[in-house]
Amino acid sequence: MECDVHRDDVCIRRHGMRQRHGLPLIPEQQLDLKHRDADEDDAQLLEKFKSRTGRKNTTYWYFLQCKRLIKEDKLAEALVLFEADMLKGERLRPEEYNYTVLIGGCGRVGFLKKAFQLYSNMKKRGIEPSDATYTALFNACAESPWKQSGLEQALKLKQELLKKNIPLSAISQHALLKTVAFVGDLKSCFQILREMLENGQPITQETFHYLLMSCVKDKQHGFRRALQVWHQMLRIGIKPDTQNYNILLRVARDCGIGDPGLASVLLLKRIEEMTPKLTSGRKSHRTKAKEEMSCQPLDMDAFESELFVDTQSHGQAKEADFCLPKEKDQCKIDASQNETQMLTVSPNGSLTCQPQSSRLPNLLDPSTCHTAVVALGPVNSASDRLALIGNLEGFLEKMAKDGLEPSIKTITLLADVMQPGSQSVQSLINVAKKSAVTLDETFFNIMIRRVTKAGDLSGAKAVKALMVNKGLVANAQTFCSIALACRRQKDAMQLLTEMESCGLVPNTHVYSALISQAVKRLDYAYLHELLQHMHKLQVPPNDVIIRQLEFAAQYPSSYDKLKSRNIYLDKIDGFRGFYKQWLEFMPGQETPHPWEKYRSLKPETEQDGLTSQHQVSE
Repeated sequence: MECDVHRDDVCIRRHGMRQRHGLPLIPEQQLDLKHRDADEDDAQLLEKFKSRTGRKNTTYWYFLQCKRLIKEDKLAEALVLFEADMLKGERLRPEEYNYTVLIGGCGRVGFLKKAFQLYSNMKKRGIEPSDATYTALFNACAESPWKQSGLEQALKLKQELLKKNIPLSAISQHALLKTVAFVGDLKSCFQILREMLENGQPITQETFHYLLMSCVKDKQHGFRRALQVWHQMLRIGIKPDTQNYNILLRVARDCGIGDPGLASVLLLKRIEEMTPKLTSGRKSHRTKAKEEMSCQPLDMDAFESELFVDTQSHGQAKEADFCLPKEKDQCKIDASQNETQMLTVSPNGSLTCQPQSSRLPNLLDPSTCHTAVVALGPVNSASDRLALIGNLEGFLEKMAKDGLEPSIKTITLLADVMQPGSQSVQSLINVAKKSAVTLDETFFNIMIRRVTKAGDLSGAKAVKALMVNKGLVANAQTFCSIALACRRQKDAMQLLTEMESCGLVPNTHVYSALISQAVKRLDYAYLHELLQHMHKLQVPPNDVIIRQLEFAAQYPSSYDKLKSRNIYLDKIDGFRGFYKQWLEFMPGQETPHPWEKYRSLKPETEQDGLTSQHQVSE
């Protein structure tokens, strides 16, 4: 043993002498030094991870560290800790939970490719994925910035599991349902719902979360379909929660009701069917209570056929069913009306119209419907749709009956659908105070945006003053909302000066809002001043601003400056020349990649025994 050590020392000294004298090393000596250098690097790496007790860290310790980093929104650091430190540094064999926690972290931020890369490496190591792993993968598909790509990957994973005869649990099915709902494919949602029923998996509030979320994507008929989903949820005895109410407000804000005649047929008829019938005698109250408590099973065929009814054939055929024989012609809805109306049957048998201000039935609560209601009128705005679900008072009253209190998200969404004005602001402030909800900057920013869309600059500033009095600080979003009402150059310059005094640098969103007001009025002096201000602060324009300016720099198609003169277009030539120069010395803004901050800083690591690029190309 001692002879071997002595021989190694002699060889090392001999190698050093040949190197000092510039003599080449023989191949055997080069190979020895190469292995020696590699052993020294590995020794240094292992020394880095050696604990004070001389033990290595365990796989569970790495699991806890990765879990902590992911909670702190440090996914990139967690990936480096797993791939560089645990796999390469300590050469530990990972367990299923090491992969699952990282796949879950990638899923929450929509890092789809990295999640499936980890899943592939997991299978190469022969580690059996758990149900939590599949749920995390489906969640990554749902949260991906590219929804269609996420859906394709989710369906591919589902087919893989079917081939392996691996059943999906209720949690995994909900994650798959979430992926389909975020794409807006309501028919595919029903297919998954049928599979859940066939497998005996429970239909819960979460199931209807995603059905309602899928309705959000249908901008034309989404509100009508969401109410049908809501009625079906009540019919099978599922009590809505706060998230259900919040999603319904989103639908009311973003989606239309479609054809009012068809909506009248489907919604009002359903209300009459769902309203419990009273019987005479002493047992009437008991009978009513039993009928309300009884739950009907979910009839998927009937539910799906009513939700996807043919608008032209079924709607026109059924619309007359709600009209009295002598009044069928009067049951047609005047689409030119500007406010929500309902046609009702008066005591003498004639049809009358009820304006929005009168007491309307709440379509969220079928038991409150007036049987005299015949049809819905045009529903053109978010506030009209809110009126159909009870307005502010009726909506909150229905939540209270279900034992729910509005959250800050509920109140913020209500601010986005109510009629703008000081009365709406005060009403929501009173609701927040009653429910012990602390209002934040987002709430006031939305209220300011609602006021500015009506062109009320003074009202927007009043809401901002109220926001400051509540102890909140105006942010960039606040000034961006106020910018939508700055129709004059003077107001815009005052707003930018106020931002600078608050220590805020105007961003592209603020400039885009101001540019939109200047373009609407073809105020080229206003545009010129804004572009100079952007150059002064070196704020790079984004794609939206470029499109706005390109539109402003174009002559109207019907304008001929040789035949006629337009005082609004006198300065367009000067603006066109200035805009061309401005583009040359202004830097462009690059849109950051959604996954940029989650990528590892190291360009290349050895993971799972294979050398691969750590950064994933799109």
